Amino acid sequence: MPPFLATLALLAPAGLLLAWRLPVRDGDRPATRALAASRLTSAAALLWAVLAAVVTAVQGATTSPLLGAAGIGLSVRLDAISCSMFVLVAFVGVIVVQYSRNYLDGDPRQGEFVRGLCRTLAAVMLLVLAGNLAQLVVAWSATSLSLHGMLLFYRDRPAARIAARKKFIAARLGDVCLVSAAVLLAHLFGSTDIATLLARAHALPVAATGTATTAVVALLGMAALMKSAQFPAHGWLPEVMDTPTPVSALLHAGIINAGGFLMIRFADVMLLSMPSLHFIALVGGFTALFGGVVMLTQTTVKGALAWSTVAQMGFMTLQCGLGAFAIALLHLLAHSLYKAHAFLSSGSVIETNAVPMPHRPRLRSALISLVLALAIYLVTGWLFGVFADPQPAVLSLGAILVMGTSLLLAPAWQGATDARLVLRTLLLAGITTVAYFALERGAVGLTAATLPPIPAPDRTGRWVMGLAVGSFALVSLLQALAPRWMQRPAWRIARVHLANGLYVNAWADRLIGALRRREPAGHPSTVA
Repeated sequence: MPPFLATLALLAPAGLLLAWRLPVRDGDRPATRALAASRLTSAAALLWAVLAAVVTAVQGATTSPLLGAAGIGLSVRLDAISCSMFVLVAFVGVIVVQYSRNYLDGDPRQGEFVRGLCRTLAAVMLLVLAGNLAQLVVAWSATSLSLHGMLLFYRDRPAARIAARKKFIAARLGDVCLVSAAVLLAHLFGSTDIATLLARAHALPVAATGTATTAVVALLGMAALMKSAQFPAHGWLPEVMDTPTPVSALLHAGIINAGGFLMIRFADVMLLSMPSLHFIALVGGFTALFGGVVMLTQTTVKGALAWSTVAQMGFMTLQCGLGAFAIALLHLLAHSLYKAHAFLSSGSVIETNAVPMPHRPRLRSALISLVLALAIYLVTGWLFGVFADPQPAVLSLGAILVMGTSLLLAPAWQGATDARLVLRTLLLAGITTVAYFALERGAVGLTAATLPPIPAPDRTGRWVMGLAVGSFALVSLLQALAPRWMQRPAWRIARVHLANGLYVNAWADRLIGALRRREPAGHPSTVA
């Protein structure tokens, strides 16, 4: 592809920005112009994204000329990473815009809301398409600031204001880390062009540890941790349920995943400091375990989904910390699509899932499920050649997959009175495992020219993998047997504390002054 043609990808966010600036009067019902403009521009953006992905797949990666000077301006980087994210953002954007048409029908501020959607989508697209550091930093901050406005759509709700305030503080800390990392990157590699500095980083030996490179990787990691709601900066995510449902879905269109995208985009740089990657893996693994346990205690659909997102973002961060960037990208894409659908369909989840389980989990059933899941994994992995050239990171992630599959199988063995149910569950587990290996192989193959291979772990890395596998095994056992313990006094007490996230959010509220802040007289939140 001629590099200048890549610039045409900017037409997608440009159209959405035009829709954002379209004047709409408050109370304009049904905000016809804003709705029509948002639907048209989001559909056009999806078309541009698909075309960019097809052309890039055929002709290879490219970077457009810089529209600016001194390394500062607009440029587009089209490769496997950016095109995947571009299509994801555009696809989820089309669905969220269409969903908002009915969801907010009759709301006098519907036009303002869909314009905010367009603004946020445009910022995310500029982020994932960024070809230079300056554009990436500006789009990174613009995405956060635009989301902040969406979180405060219902400003009269105290919970929404507290969540937005915590998100704002975490995001600004992330901005400081990213700006500092960008300055160091430009200084170390002598360029603001992302493709150029990644090529120069790739030429260096893996784990070429130095003070400057360690600082860069640490700053990139901290920016990613702040953006993707990693412990202890996760508190805002479970509290954004006071915003309209489309915002929760929009979060998964490259916003909550932006931290993972940042680490994947700079994978060649991240590999220059293994100690920093070990720290990122530990934080991500703990966040995944913490979110997974707290999720078990939630009593609302959206609350469980939010804590599930915390856990999934932690697992994606763990994958990046292990150097499995292609697998992390696959996880990012799959989770975004699944979770956006889950939020948009959360209203009907009670009707579709109101099937009581008559049997309590037994230890024998859990063991049988684990053995079957392991057998399915070994057979499928052998067919896909995973064990021909075993990689510790892939095997560790595979072990965690076995635990997840065993949880899928466990309910079928509670009494085992329906042979058809058992067979269907086994078939589903097999299909899931095959799909995982097929998609993992596909992701590695498609990104081979863009992402570095998984590095061989050092001694500390092997300890981190072992700790991750062991911890996930304990939590999987807890998830399998928790229903059996529900009536025990000790579990009831623990459940209360876990349901409140061990009060980390309360400490964060006090730290930022959210609980002590007085509202002005006459404010809606003070009116009974």
